[in-house]
Amino acid sequence: MTAAAVGPVPERERIGELDVLRGIALFGVLATNFLVFVEPGFGLTEAQAAALPTATLDYYAQWAVRWLIAGKANTVFATLFGLGFYLQMTRGEGRPGFDSRYRRRLFWLLVFGVLNMYFLFFGDILHLYAIAGFLLLGMRRWSTRALVIFGVAAALFSDSSLTLLLGLVGLSLPGSDHLFTDAAIVDRQAIMTSGDYPAVFGLWADMNWVDWIANGAIVAWGVYFLGRFALGAAIGRSGILEDIPRFVPLLRRIAWISIPAGLLAAAFLRLMYSGDIVDDETVRTLGRILNSPAALLLAAGYCAGIVVAMQRPWGRKVFGIFAPVGRMALTNYLAQGLIYWFALHGIGPGFGLAGSVGPFYGLLICIAFFALQIIFSHWWLARFRFGPMEWVWRALTYGKRPPFRGIPREAVSAM
Repeated sequence: MTAAAVGPVPERERIGELDVLRGIALFGVLATNFLVFVEPGFGLTEAQAAALPTATLDYYAQWAVRWLIAGKANTVFATLFGLGFYLQMTRGEGRPGFDSRYRRRLFWLLVFGVLNMYFLFFGDILHLYAIAGFLLLGMRRWSTRALVIFGVAAALFSDSSLTLLLGLVGLSLPGSDHLFTDAAIVDRQAIMTSGDYPAVFGLWADMNWVDWIANGAIVAWGVYFLGRFALGAAIGRSGILEDIPRFVPLLRRIAWISIPAGLLAAAFLRLMYSGDIVDDETVRTLGRILNSPAALLLAAGYCAGIVVAMQRPWGRKVFGIFAPVGRMALTNYLAQGLIYWFALHGIGPGFGLAGSVGPFYGLLICIAFFALQIIFSHWWLARFRFGPMEWVWRALTYGKRPPFRGIPREAVSAM
């Protein structure tokens, strides 16, 4: 068995539609994460938000991101991870060392994630992807039906579901509400803008422990992502990727049904858990629980619609620009942590904007930064085979340095 036979996926075997979807999802992840740091309840107090000159625009920007993007982007990203796992498994299953190589791949992803969540920003998902990936490896012999059933069931599980289940048996986990009081928010802003890196490190370490591990959120989100991974693996088994044009009628029907239904469901549930319909905690909790399957519905519609559009020249032209971003997903995801850092923190050349901007300006920053990521990804992949972090990840996984230069420019433009 040659090294090439068990190495990274050759460029000719890449599926351009998946790179496009991954690239678009990265913008959604960027916008969702950034807005957490600049919206009321985490990055701003309600009084601070109301006092901003962009208060009205902030309200609509936050509403739009929560309605159209939040939950849908990470659903697409996670489902593609499961799909990518299936593709790697079918290409590597039965070959010597596949399991150990894949475990090494997940181990290094876990390392990247842990470093990211403590040294750069609160909210990393790579470490959780790695943990869920280890579990998915043990599920690879499940039937397609079992993967789908688990994925749909997992869509109903959330931190709210976990709290309800524990309450039924008389158990509870430490709460984190004290991290979101006005005093805590103001203290967090002061630390972020102080220029004191050890204090910032301590802030994120505390947030990771209290609001992620101790309160069980990591378990709830682990089930959430593992369910998406399972659905991605099931999609891989469906045969759609082997002959996409043959499945265009089915994908078109999915898009026509899922997009309007998902938009309506997401809007209604947003009104439920925001308290705009009825200010009742039970209604809010139900809205949060149902938000996950609604996000799954709308994400399916988005993906189906984009894949159908890409079967036409105009669709490839419009959406094809995102393919290089998706091919460098790890590099671009980690780079997004830098924009949170430099825009919000006051360390070094940071702008220290924490507490002084809201969702509207936050969204503009995301759009500008993502445009730079598109330009950089095109430039980089016109010269190199992999993104820089993709190259490092492959080198660590396979124990040898893969070729870095030499990819033909036409190979990039064809993606």
